[in-house]
Amino acid sequence: MKLHAKEIFSVPNILSYIRLLLIPVFVYLFLNATENKDYYFVGLIILLSGITDLLDGMIARKFNQITELGKVVDPIADKLTQAAVVICLMFRYPFMWIIVILFVIKELFMGINGLILLKRGKKLDGAKWFGKLSTAVFYVAMGILITFPMLNAGFVSLLMIITGIFLSLSFIMYIPEYIKLYRGKIA
Repeated sequence: MKLHAKEIFSVPNILSYIRLLLIPVFVYLFLNATENKDYYFVGLIILLSGITDLLDGMIARKFNQITELGKVVDPIADKLTQAAVVICLMFRYPFMWIIVILFVIKELFMGINGLILLKRGKKLDGAKWFGKLSTAVFYVAMGILITFPMLNAGFVSLLMIITGIFLSLSFIMYIPEYIKLYRGKIA
């Protein structure tokens, strides 16, 4: 696949690059945060990342700037950002490892099946509504946990349970989509 400057430097792809660049900034600032204002700033970085994620998809669809490069870079930026968030939060919340395991299982399932199907000339065409909803819930819940380190344990547990439920439901709902692809039906 030959890439053209117009594709490489499309606005949606630039927004995805920004998300990728925000990951090490987020990790560094989060791990070195000591005061509430530091966490508020880190929360703003995650909010900015989420907004760029929302905008890149909207702009790509509205202005017909969907590119093959964007179909690769956008999900990579999403998954790396989400992984950085949950791994960083593991340092603060002892039970975050449960969310990490759910996240890894879901992403490995989707990644491995996506590669197998790609070799067969098939692919899932974009995120489904339940995947988008799960991602939105993830960003809201994890954004709250990042920004407000002084939350009580009960509320923290509730946010992690809600995130876990939506990750699990998304994973379960993607299974039939992949089965359809394996059987040759359009997903």
